[in-house]
Amino acid sequence: MDPLENLLTTYWPVAFEFALKFLLSIVIFIIGKFVASRIRSLISKGLQLRNVDPTVENFVANFSYYILLMLVIVVVLSQLGVQTASLVAVMGAMGLAVGLALQGSLSNFASGVLLIVLRPCKIGDFVEAGGEAGTITAIDILATTMTTPDNKVIVIPNSQIMGRSIVNYSALDTRRVDLLVGVAYDTDLALAKETLLSLCAQDERIKTDPEVLVGVKELADSSINFLVRFWVDRPEFWNVQYDMNQKIVDTFRAKGIEIPFPQVDVHLDK
Repeated sequence: MDPLENLLTTYWPVAFEFALKFLLSIVIFIIGKFVASRIRSLISKGLQLRNVDPTVENFVANFSYYILLMLVIVVVLSQLGVQTASLVAVMGAMGLAVGLALQGSLSNFASGVLLIVLRPCKIGDFVEAGGEAGTITAIDILATTMTTPDNKVIVIPNSQIMGRSIVNYSALDTRRVDLLVGVAYDTDLALAKETLLSLCAQDERIKTDPEVLVGVKELADSSINFLVRFWVDRPEFWNVQYDMNQKIVDTFRAKGIEIPFPQVDVHLDK
């Protein structure tokens, strides 16, 4: 028999069988990946219908997708003839090695789970976390994404979020505004206090319960400082603060109440 014919006779069935397995594996991977994506979409829609928090919805859907994708890969390798029992053992050993090498990533994953379970913050909250401040747009398996007020995107590892203090400005419905207003030492303090209380009463955004507090906070070097303290709805915090500062300046000028600035009097002796 011709050597080439002998080679084809011997190895052609093996090559043909492997080619079929390889093509079938590709088909299984494509279909499995599609099914995993569809299941992720169904889980996401199901959680939305149950009014689950978007943070939990996003995390659970993505986590489910990656788990299903890993199962698809195991099925594909099994189809190619890889012994899954041996594969599990090898993956276990590799997992230990990778775990030691990627301690930071595992810490980020664990922190991501804690963020979902404890929920100190959620998507849409404005927070100070991980040394940054911004609105949370996504909490993923390894990192949290936030957008700053000047429209920069910051991605922070979850371990940095959970490892430091989290200040959540969106957790409660109301916030307290503290204004420090200085007047000259020769000012009629009763008139200044009455003016500040009147300005607060005129603004409908300022709550009456708790009541507005106006009092002398300190006797500074160049001024007597009033503390103006009141509560507003959280979305109105900055608008009310900016408006009140301008109203105080305009009203004090109209009434002749001096707002001093630091100055030094120098006396020269001849």
